[in-house]
Amino acid sequence: MDLQLTGRRAVVTGGSRGIGYAVGRALAAEGAAVALVARNARHVEEQAARLSSETGARVIGVAADTGDDASVAALAEAAVRGLGGVDILVNNAARTNPGSIPDDDLEAEINVKVRGYLRCVRAFAPAMVERGWGRVINIGGLAARQSGSVTGSIRNVAVAAMTKNLADELGPSGVNVTVVHPGATRTETMLDVAGRRAAASGTSREEAERRMAASVSIGRLVEPEEVASVVAFLASPLSVAINGDAVIAGGGTKGPIYY
Repeated sequence: MDLQLTGRRAVVTGGSRGIGYAVGRALAAEGAAVALVARNARHVEEQAARLSSETGARVIGVAADTGDDASVAALAEAAVRGLGGVDILVNNAARTNPGSIPDDDLEAEINVKVRGYLRCVRAFAPAMVERGWGRVINIGGLAARQSGSVTGSIRNVAVAAMTKNLADELGPSGVNVTVVHPGATRTETMLDVAGRRAAASGTSREEAERRMAASVSIGRLVEPEEVASVVAFLASPLSVAINGDAVIAGGGTKGPIYY
């Protein structure tokens, strides 16, 4: 299937590793020019060069902190200058939390994952509206649908609520906004968690992964590339029928029925 992304221009925040990097690769492989965004300038530039070499696409690295207004403004200028404009925004930047998120980190989490997403939308959406086409994909998380971390649930529920509000506002102008909720995904961070759990319980990391995947209906953890494939479709013109709703990319949770 041709996703019709050739010539499109995308910004992926939190793009130097994990799901963000996989999304950048998927978009570049489909012919989009991509700006990977992360706080570590050297690392994101190295990752951009690597991805450009691998895919043949135009890929640039931009250092920015989405938790800061001025940094996001500078990011927007750099991305537009480097790509010639931005048609697709994938909001993925979040604080890396290898374990559970302490409840007293709520303000910091909201600033980066909720306000940060909104900062980026405000920076890029007006030009999308002016051109009459755009896509915004917000990466949330399945903590929006389950308990276990007050902060994790609040930040992801807030991302979903923000997504719906933006979708209703921007949809008539040709800009679709969606939220993707990954579940336990086999990223470097998740493998670190599995390693620590294995050490604590005296088992292998493979056994720790199997236990983490016990509630996943496909029987294993989802790979970052598999989440990225979902995001790439949502970034394409073919996804026009999806706007404002959550898309779950967690391999299926056993038990609950959502309708």
